[in-house]
Amino acid sequence: MLSACLRERSRLAPAVLYIGLKHMLKITAMVNGNERRLVLEGKLVDPWVTELKKSWTDLQLQTSPGEIQIDLKDVTAISQQGENLLFQMMRDGAIFNCCRGALTRHVVKQLERRREKQDGKGRA
Repeated sequence: MLSACLRERSRLAPAVLYIGLKHMLKITAMVNGNERRLVLEGKLVDPWVTELKKSWTDLQLQTSPGEIQIDLKDVTAISQQGENLLFQMMRDGAIFNCCRGALTRHVVKQLERRREKQDGKGRA
């Protein structure tokens, strides 16, 4: 669904995917020249973690190489599965812009430490 939206939209117009009922996550994929961004709003919990993974993969495949910015400013909750996906995105080169909430800021810092630990083990 997102891939069709990205193809039909102009480069400046965001593609928006609304999902969920009780736990809603809004994913906005934006491509403007070389700038690529996923803006997340709401709760990053199952089953929406899978939708974010699809959006991430679609954006990686449909655009030129380069970093993708992930905006977490309006994320209100993150499940363990959401943390694991964010970690994988970080390992794949995502740049995180955040955060309004102390919890989201804390989660991103933990993920950065986890990445540094793994990077250190891989070098030893």
